[in-house]
Amino acid sequence: MYTIDEASSILGVHPTTLRRWEITSSRTTGGHRRYAVEDLSAIKRDLKPLQDKIVIGYCRVSSSDQKEELKRQVHTVSQYCSANGYQFRIIKDLGSSLNYDKKG
Repeated sequence: MYTIDEASSILGVHPTTLRRWEITSSRTTGGHRRYAVEDLSAIKRDLKPLQDKIVIGYCRVSSSDQKEELKRQVHTVSQYCSANGYQFRIIKDLGSSLNYDKKG
């Protein structure tokens, strides 16, 4: 049996993500989750086809004054995707929210 940190590391997801998924787990007397090896193996097998997909990273700032922040976002998201072995594309967005009273 694995703890939630161990199980999330095996699956390559954040512990919060694992909590949100409806995965069968046992509970200790203290209420902590424990995951069986067989369940994790089945989930990992189900996640395998997702590794062949392209992940989209979305980076956005609301004004041209924040172009440097946009570069930092692109860099950070790219590093994350690379570290997790994703095939990915980054979409960059520069714009503010809709304002119908704004001229033009």
